[in-house]
Amino acid sequence: MTSIDEIFMSRCVQLARCAMGGTSPNPAVGAVIVCDGRIIGEGYHIKAGEPHAEVNAVRSVKEADRRLLPQSTIYVTLEPCSHYGKTPPCCDLIIECGIRRVVIGVTDSNKRVNGSGISRMRDAGIEVVVGVLQEQSLRLNRPFFTYHERQRPFVTLKWAETADGFIGTGVEGAPLKISTPVSQVAVHKLRAMHDAILVGTRTALLDNPSLNVRLWAGRSPLRLVIDRFGTLPAGLNLFDGTAPTIVYTSNAVNGKFGKNIKQVELDFSENVIPQILSHLYSLRVNSLLVEGGACLLRSFIESALWDRARVERNPSMLAGGGVAAPVVPESLLSEKTVCGGNEIALYAK
Repeated sequence: MTSIDEIFMSRCVQLARCAMGGTSPNPAVGAVIVCDGRIIGEGYHIKAGEPHAEVNAVRSVKEADRRLLPQSTIYVTLEPCSHYGKTPPCCDLIIECGIRRVVIGVTDSNKRVNGSGISRMRDAGIEVVVGVLQEQSLRLNRPFFTYHERQRPFVTLKWAETADGFIGTGVEGAPLKISTPVSQVAVHKLRAMHDAILVGTRTALLDNPSLNVRLWAGRSPLRLVIDRFGTLPAGLNLFDGTAPTIVYTSNAVNGKFGKNIKQVELDFSENVIPQILSHLYSLRVNSLLVEGGACLLRSFIESALWDRARVERNPSMLAGGGVAAPVVPESLLSEKTVCGGNEIALYAK
């Protein structure tokens, strides 16, 4: 049977989803304030650097209901913060408001919080309950938790393949148009949900992608490309200067690219995947979308440095040969859907 706490926490989860993809490097968080079974305030964290969910929930309480705060419970999907950043600690606000009970979805694994907010509120005499709809609260912010617990971004692998398992180009070397107009929109939504997007040299050269968000409302991710030998021409769309772009290379050439383009040298005698993830961690990049090509995708799979894979299959297209698509174990399949006539298979480790 669903408890009262679960009912109100589910509303918090619903609120948090309103800002998915817009709060990084901060988590998406929802909060609801309840007195005698009535919601008197609610809010969510809209954007990094702006007020947190708890603050917005308190601010939403009508003047006539503010006297009820000491009799109220605040529900929040993530442990209230206990440190000063761009905003004051939320646990201090809860204490100042006299709220008597706090129900939390999941503890914050950020080492700057990680239980200290809970301890401070309990020390102030507040009843604190932790773990209500914990799995749903975790799913809201997988990239955030991966970043803090594994010291690397959450990695999503993405590719489109034909019904007979080929990717990129067909037998004659021509690009395969596997996605449909509808599924292309879904891809741009996926891009908007990630902090950074990575492609290899061959994909950058043959596809000349822009790697931005054009078909969905949202921010474009940080663009990343591997160019080991420094052979990519400066005229590619990736180097148009419209968005910050990083080139991973062993041969940085001063002045080759214009504004917004940074070259980062890697040691290509070693596996570069951990090096890239370590660099992105230093930049506070919570999530990475890897769009290809096949060799790069396989490198992530073989390194076991990925968290989710999104595979789009066109059931009516046969390539008859070309570049073989990467393979992930079917045992990791978590969901199958249809988008624009194509099959979307989601895999999770």
